[in-house]
Amino acid sequence: MLASARSRLVRVTPEQASAEVAAGAVLVDIRPAAQRAIEGDIPGALVIERNVLEWRLDPHSDHSLPIASYQLRVIVVCSEGYTSSLAAASLLDLGIAGATDLTGGFRSWLASGLPVG
Repeated sequence: MLASARSRLVRVTPEQASAEVAAGAVLVDIRPAAQRAIEGDIPGALVIERNVLEWRLDPHSDHSLPIASYQLRVIVVCSEGYTSSLAAASLLDLGIAGATDLTGGFRSWLASGLPVG
């Protein structure tokens, strides 16, 4: 299942994600609050926990966020880059063609020396 999801994504490194966010992409952190409290946060990331991701980013959902768009460039991040791959593939299934995930997740972001809170 993971391999199938990843075969559909053009995954990005932390450095690529940082550059894309600077250019307007949205970094979405799907980790639960307890995990973020232990590991830290990525400044500027939009927090949407995994259990509500699809209906918050689906433009046709009655409960979508104002940024929800089929043209949205969204980079999903979890702790290690596994759950985020499955979540990004789910967003592709919704029609959000610019969905992908961060290779290695938050831990790779941290290891790369990019800002954390």
